[in-house]
Amino acid sequence: MSWNNQPSPAPSRPRWARKRVALPVAAILLFAGVGIGSAQGEDAKAADGDKPTPKVTVTVTAKPARVKDTPEPAPTVTVTKTVTAKPKPKPKKSEEAPAGTAVFKVWGSAPSGVDITYGSDGENLDGSGLPLTRKLKVKDDALYYQISAQLMGGGDIRCSVTIDGETKTGHARGGYNICSAQLNGDFTGGWD
Repeated sequence: MSWNNQPSPAPSRPRWARKRVALPVAAILLFAGVGIGSAQGEDAKAADGDKPTPKVTVTVTAKPARVKDTPEPAPTVTVTKTVTAKPKPKPKKSEEAPAGTAVFKVWGSAPSGVDITYGSDGENLDGSGLPLTRKLKVKDDALYYQISAQLMGGGDIRCSVTIDGETKTGHARGGYNICSAQLNGDFTGGWD
C-alpha cells in the first residue's frame, strides 16, 4: 500500500503496445478526414452552379405539316387512240388497164418538181406534172414496160406500171431519189 492514502497508479503499458494502437487510429482518422474533405469539395462545386446536368436526347418522328395553300396534284389521265393504217393506194388493175394496154402512173408530192420517163424497151416518153397517168398500146415484140420518176430536190412519190391485171410499184422519198417500176414479158405471153 501506499504511504499516503492515495490509490496506486495503473500499471503502464510498454511502448510498443502504445504504437500498436496509435498507428491504426491515426490511419482511420486520416482516411476519414480525406473523405470529409472531398465531400465538402463536391458540395462547394454544387453551390457554385457547376453541377453536372444530365443530357436528354429527344427524337421526334412526325410527318411534315401540309401547306394549306398548295392544291393536291390532279390525277393523270392518258388517252390512247388506235388508228388503223390506210392501205397504200393501188392503181385499179382491170378497170384502168384494158387488155393489151399498159398504164403508167406517178402520184405524191414533189414541191421541187419531178422528171418522168416511161415506155417500153423500144420507146421512151417524157411526162410531167403530178399526178400523171398515161396509157400505151402493148406491142407483141416488147420485152418490158417501165416507168421512172426522179425527184428534183425533195418530195415523196409513188409510181406503178400495169398490164393485163399485173402491177409493179415503186417508191421514192427525199433529195434526188428515183421511183422505178417495171413489168417484164415472159415466154408464155404474160407479164411479171
